[in-house]
Amino acid sequence: MNLAFIPSPSTGVIELGPIPLRGYAFCIIIGVFVAVWFGNKRWLARGGKAGTVADIAVWAVPFGLVGGRLYHVITDYQLYFSDGENWVDAFKIWEGGLGIWGAVALGAVGAWIGCRRRGIPLPAWADALAPGLAFAQAIGRWGNWFNQELYGKPTDVPWALKISEGTNRVEGTYHPTFLYESLWCVGVALLVIWADRRFKLGHGRAFALYVAAYCSGRGWIEYMRVDEAHHVLGLRLNVWTAIVVFVLAVVYIVISAKVRPGREQIVEPAAVGLTKDGEKAADDSDKAADDSEKADDAFEKSAGTSDGTGDDSEAQTPEADGTPQKADRS
Repeated sequence: MNLAFIPSPSTGVIELGPIPLRGYAFCIIIGVFVAVWFGNKRWLARGGKAGTVADIAVWAVPFGLVGGRLYHVITDYQLYFSDGENWVDAFKIWEGGLGIWGAVALGAVGAWIGCRRRGIPLPAWADALAPGLAFAQAIGRWGNWFNQELYGKPTDVPWALKISEGTNRVEGTYHPTFLYESLWCVGVALLVIWADRRFKLGHGRAFALYVAAYCSGRGWIEYMRVDEAHHVLGLRLNVWTAIVVFVLAVVYIVISAKVRPGREQIVEPAAVGLTKDGEKAADDSDKAADDSEKADDAFEKSAGTSDGTGDDSEAQTPEADGTPQKADRS
């Protein structure tokens, strides 16, 4: 008997009067907020404008949610379209079921639309968002804990996850793969932050590093899971997806570093334009001040030498040694 384990919540829904607060949805919302907030801080540090990350997220998040749900439903279609299943459940996103691969892929489409509307490069925006997105995944994985889903093989380790009897699950203690992935995502975020500061990653390479690092962890974590999944050549479909995406991300990093080394100097032209306008206005103001000062000097000179003789020479005072010196006009 395992005396030490991580308990699962008795329910994934908290009723606030007529409003149900679902743990899964709550974790997703908090994760999105953290990603946008942290992404905005990084965007400002790169020279962008406040609010740009949020404006583009308005496009990326809905696309990402749809993409994540589509990937899940397509790869686990038997849960919704087999005999005895209700296809309407495919729309019940609050009950769990978001594929990160589809979320990132379709979310990138939404982000591309938002970036084009703002006239900024998608790779730069993705680099700013990368570690925040990893933090968001770390938070979102706790939604699986609320739903008692996506756990691993049976185990009696002290950190085992206690699962209660329910639909498509057997009571027992299992590897908390949701926790493993959550901790891994935190590590990925810290890795991207460190590497970005150390190597000045740009042109999408920080985002590619996030993708590669996440995939390397998702592969072994996916291997531990026991939930139903399609297999190809003996491996779960998501393991193959992680391998392919990992390779693509690494190839992108290598090629991008050769073709476009360094980091973007300008990530948001509009912000630079405003800065230049501000500098131009300041220059115009300084020029006007100089012209005014010159006019004052000319006026003082004219007034000080108008003695009726027409002589505009400087007034002089004798010194003790007989050497004349210009009068102090300060």
